[in-house]
Amino acid sequence: MKKILLILCLVFVSANFAMADGPAMAINHFVVKENPFAKNEVAIVATDTLGNIQENVSGVFTFTMNGFEEALNFDKGTAFYRHKINKSTFLYAKHQNDSGSHGILYYIYKHDEKLSPFHISWILLLAIPCGLFLLAYMFKRFIIVAIIIFGIFMYFNYHNGLSIPTFFESIIDGLKNIF
Repeated sequence: MKKILLILCLVFVSANFAMADGPAMAINHFVVKENPFAKNEVAIVATDTLGNIQENVSGVFTFTMNGFEEALNFDKGTAFYRHKINKSTFLYAKHQNDSGSHGILYYIYKHDEKLSPFHISWILLLAIPCGLFLLAYMFKRFIIVAIIIFGIFMYFNYHNGLSIPTFFESIIDGLKNIF
């Protein structure tokens, strides 16, 4: 009876190894880069934690780009976001998979027919308003100047495509990733 049980366990374990085709493809880290093949477009590149391209990622993955759901076709770790970027703008890219939600905010700076993506940290988004509030609280005469600077900050964000919900969603995603 023990031999039969041992054989059944070995068959079960070997069947699991035979059906496994390696680690499941998942995108946990990604970066936004300028698309080298198309003008005024960006590419999403799946990376590991060190920034190396994950060339084993292929297939269709769902991303949310500035609130709109997009199915991006990855081939050797790279997918192309097929929307033209006509002016400098914010781009909030978010991907949901089994390990959670991964969102990154970029400022895409357009200059001389080139796009330069800059990663915007959630800490910076939180530090600017908090710093202005702290300065206004410490120096009562600075209140009006702080309100004007905060208004300019909000206008710049809104004018370049960063809405208030995206602003807070980026901060909350950053805070979630800490824990």
